[in-house]
Order: sequence, then structure tokens, then C-alpha cells
Amino acid sequence: MDISYAIRTLRPASTIAYGGILSSVILGGTVSFFSYQYIDFMGNASIVYGLFIIIVLANTAPPAVIRLTAELKIATSELGRLAVCSSLVNDMSCLFLYALIIATHSWEGFGRGILCLMITVGLIFLNKYLALWFNGRNRNQKYLKNTEVFVILSLVITTSMIIELMSYNSSINCFLLGLMFPREGKSARTLLFKLTYSINNFVLPIYFGYIGFQFNGHYFQKLENIITVILFVVLSIGGKVGGTLAACKYMGIPLNEGVLIGFLLNMKGHADLVLLSGVSKILSWTLKSHDLLLIIIVINTVISGVVISIIMRKEEKRLAQAHRSLELQDPENELRLLACVYGPRHVAATVGIISALRGPQTAPITPYLMHLVELPEKHKDKSALYHELEDDKIEVNEDDYGGNDVLEINDAVDAFTADTKVLIQQVKAVSTFSSMYEDICDYAEDLRVSIILVPFHKHHRIDGKMESGKEGIRTTNQRVLRHAPCSVGIIVNRGPGGAPGFTQILSSETTQQVATLFFGGPDDQEALACSKRIATHPCVNLTVIRFVPSPSPSLSSSTENAAHPDDDVFLADFYNRHVRSGQVRYVEKCVNNGTQTVAALTEIGDMYTLFIVGRGRRGQSPMTTGMSDWEECPELGIVGDILASSEFSINGSVLIIQQHRNPGI
Repeated sequence: MDISYAIRTLRPASTIAYGGILSSVILGGTVSFFSYQYIDFMGNASIVYGLFIIIVLANTAPPAVIRLTAELKIATSELGRLAVCSSLVNDMSCLFLYALIIATHSWEGFGRGILCLMITVGLIFLNKYLALWFNGRNRNQKYLKNTEVFVILSLVITTSMIIELMSYNSSINCFLLGLMFPREGKSARTLLFKLTYSINNFVLPIYFGYIGFQFNGHYFQKLENIITVILFVVLSIGGKVGGTLAACKYMGIPLNEGVLIGFLLNMKGHADLVLLSGVSKILSWTLKSHDLLLIIIVINTVISGVVISIIMRKEEKRLAQAHRSLELQDPENELRLLACVYGPRHVAATVGIISALRGPQTAPITPYLMHLVELPEKHKDKSALYHELEDDKIEVNEDDYGGNDVLEINDAVDAFTADTKVLIQQVKAVSTFSSMYEDICDYAEDLRVSIILVPFHKHHRIDGKMESGKEGIRTTNQRVLRHAPCSVGIIVNRGPGGAPGFTQILSSETTQQVATLFFGGPDDQEALACSKRIATHPCVNLTVIRFVPSPSPSLSSSTENAAHPDDDVFLADFYNRHVRSGQVRYVEKCVNNGTQTVAALTEIGDMYTLFIVGRGRRGQSPMTTGMSDWEECPELGIVGDILASSEFSINGSVLIIQQHRNPGI
């Protein structure tokens, strides 16, 4: 669960969840009043029966919602994430109501409820201790040992069994255990690695099959049963979707999105099956009653799934990636980015850029780190099979896919998370260089990121020279620039004595000097948009250096010579927002040709630890005339290529940014 997102959207998610619950309470109470005589019960328990019907109609199954949003590729969209958070709020609320019914049924039940709560709190603290201890014990290992994983899972399963034996449902307790489990370190990484494959490919399919297996088709042999089922299903769908739509309208969510969220929240599943078996401890009913409610649960889910698929066919394009660049994105909104590394050498500068883009404490950021591993051409026939291997085989052969680089990368990521409390989610892509760009672009589109960060193919030596690495890295970067679904940044890691020029900002004692070079054009505007967020970081001093082709005493007169008219508007807005407030320093450099531009760059080469510049297309600009004669790497642009050249001495890293362009442009 994305805790930071859940906290930010707790109000809208709760409003949507309780909107559906409220309408289900009204309809459920009405239906239970009229259907109580129809259901075969022994004894007088109309109130408990009414509450039970309300829970069944109101409940949402988060596993079904999570799986469906993932299959529809909207799990990372704002709508999908909001639906998942709302389903969790809904499910936990319904299960909590069920727990209250059990607890208030008798004094003995209330005492057992307090004991369950104490056991859960105790295990939360024990898990925190065990996770830290296991992380320390396996400092030089990629994952925990199987015995250590068994210890953690045994504690969870044992606690769950104890809670179930006390007539309570353990879902809330297990959810809290997972929610409070430490996210950084090898313990969490190992559990995700071990459980993801088995849950998605074994447990959930069996779970959904088990629901369908209990479906009794013979129940439809009588007309009165069919009418009853139709009535319950219509009221269930109408109540949940209607209440959700009302809540969405209150929150200002468009109608079509509200309908989609409503049907997503109408998915039934695990909790309903638990209630069917658990409520029998309070109510005495016949098999006919059980079959009726089970059929309602199954049909509800089937209808919702079909309707969602139909809606998605119409709304697929509209729900596609929203923020493909940084220029139109508010620095205070969430930034989603995908950073790529090939080995430990690239991690320091990449993590440094992520820490700077984090901005102020209030600005949310969701970074993903992709470890790119080359699959040699002679193993090309096995590349497709790697993703199909079972987990135990992947673990055995993993030294062939990344080797010990994984340890250093994981340690750097864990250190970053411990210092900043920002969780970097890690993924690995194993493929040949010829198809690696496809993995990067596909992940970027699925994750809906606004920018992709890739490392330069050259690395900095101790003597200050730039040494070429694998040519496949350069080819991958060029293809990513052409096919990326969002903006792209290339990180050139340079610094004094071969050390990284720009590293992670650890504390207020470390202040980084950053310069944004502005020549004009869409790419430089994107670079300036990126700088907006970096400028809000309390430990960064940002200077915007604008190069103008003729002497100009002020910003207003200098913009008359801009090659791109939008630069005037963009720079004026930036100036009013950030320069006038004193947050950013603004400087103009007057140059008339490429020679003067290089001289100006040389003057500032030792002043900054990071240079940000747009890739740009400056072939016709007089300020860069003649600079293309020295061009070695066209993918960096004219200015970026100069800054990354071995012949040009600077003490800072370079971030070259290309704004997202529509295909064919």
C-alpha cells in the first residue's frame, strides 16, 4: 500500500467509500425488513440479520479491485489509486462493523476482541524488531534466508489462526501488520519477492475459483428465487453506484469516472465469504439462505466486471498518461519518475537528482528505480523465458542477472529511504541492448511517470577524463529519446578527482549550487520547469543563467531577441514567481557566437555541482554557431555535449532534459 498517497487522499477516499456505504445502509435496511420473513432463520435475530445484509451490500473486496485495476492498467492512474484506497477504507470499515457485532454479542466476545487487539499491537512491534535484526544479519546478502522468512510468516499465520479461533476475522489485523511493517531493507524486499509471484499466480486464481465453485445454479429453478436474486442484485448495484456517484459529484469528480469507481467498488469477494461462514455462529439459517446470498455476491462481481470492461473500452484513451512533461505540472503536485541504472557507478548521481527533485517536505514524489541488466546476445533465446521462470529458479540464477551489483544498489536505496523517508520502488529489467529501450518505455507508460532519467554511457575517471562504456548504453539512450512516452533526462556524472559532482542532499549543512542554462526552446523550458521543483529544496541554491545574443540591461528588452516567442511568457512567469521572491538567482550572459558561449561556460565551470540544460535544437542560433563542429554525442544536444566533453573541465554533473514530443516530431 502506498501510505503517503493514502494519507494525502484519505478525505476523498473516505468520502467516496462512506457515500457508497451510506446508500447501502438505507437500501440494506429496507431490504432486510421485507426479506427477513423470506429467509429461513431459527430464532429472533432481525437486528443482526439487518446489519449483516447491510455489510454484504456495502462491502468491497480490495483484492478484486487491486487485481482488476492492474489488469486494466489503471492501477497507477489517479482514478485507479483512488478506487483502491476507497476499497480499503470500505472493507476495513465493514469488517470493523462485523467485529463490533461479534464483540457486543456477549461479554466474552468483547474480552476476546481486546485480547486480539493486544496480540496485533504486540506483533507489530515484534515485526519491526525482527525486520531490523534480520536486515543487520544479512548485510552482505541480497535476501533473507528461507528460515527467517518462515519465522516472519509463521508469526503472522499463527496470530491469524488465534484470532479466527476467537470468532473474529483476521483480515483487519493482518492488514495492519502489513501496513506497519518496515518498508526499507532486505526484510520487506524479500517478502515482496517471495510473495508477489505466489499470490498473483496461485493464491488469487484459486481464491476466485473457490468463489465460483460454491455457486449453486439449481437455485434458479424456482421463479421466486430468480425474482429475489434480481431484486437484491439491482438494489446492491444501484445503492453502491448511486451513493458513490453522489460522493464523486460532491468531490468534483467527472460523471464517467464516478460511474467507473462505483462499479469498481461494487466488486465482492473475500470478506463476504468470511461473513457467510462467520455469521452462522450468531444466526442459524438454512442452506437456501446461504445459497441466496452467495449467488448475489457472485452475480454482483460478474456484472461489475463486464460493465467495467465496457466502460474502459470507451475511456481508455482519456485515462491514458496525464502528465507527459514537467512544464504543465505544479511543483506542489506529486512527481512520478523512473530512474534507470546499470550498476553501482550510476547510483550516487541518480539518487542525488531524486533527492533534489523531492523538493520541500510537503511535495510528494514517487520514484521508481529500474536496474537494467544486459542479457548477452548468445542468451537472446532465453530472454523471454526469464520473466516466466518460477521464483526459486530466478533466485538460484540471479547471479547471472546483475551479480553483486544488486547489493550495492540496494544498500544505496535503503540509505536514501532511511535518510529521507521516501520509498524508492525497485524493478529489474533483463534484456538485450537491442530491446532494452522497449522495457524502459513500457514501464514508464505503465507507471505513468512524467520523466525518465537515464545515465550517460561515459563515466568520469580519476584524471578527469570521460571514458566510454558500453556502446549499447548509448544506443539505448538514443532510442529512449525517440520513443519515450514522457520527458527524458540524461545524467552525466562528473566531479573533481573522479568523485560524483552532485550527490544526495543529506542535511541542511550540505548546500548544493545548481545552475540552469537557458538558451530558449521547449527543451530549455522543460529544464526550467524541472528547476522549479529543485529550487524549492531547502538545501539547494539555484541560479538561472540566460544566454542572450546581444547586450541587454533588463529581462524585458532582452526577450525581444528570443528565438521562441513562448520563452518570453514562460520566463516572465518564472521570474515573477521565483526570482522576485528571492528563491532563485537570475543572471544574463551576453554572447554573440559559439566561441563566446564556450568561454562563458568555462567561467562558471567550477562554481556549480549540477548544470541543468535542455537538449534543444540550436542549429540556427547565433549563440551556438560553430559549437557543433566539436560535437561527439548528438543525443546530448550542442551545449550538453560540450559540458560532457573530456576537453571541457567542470566540477559538476550535468542533467540534459528533452521535453516529451509527439511521435513523428
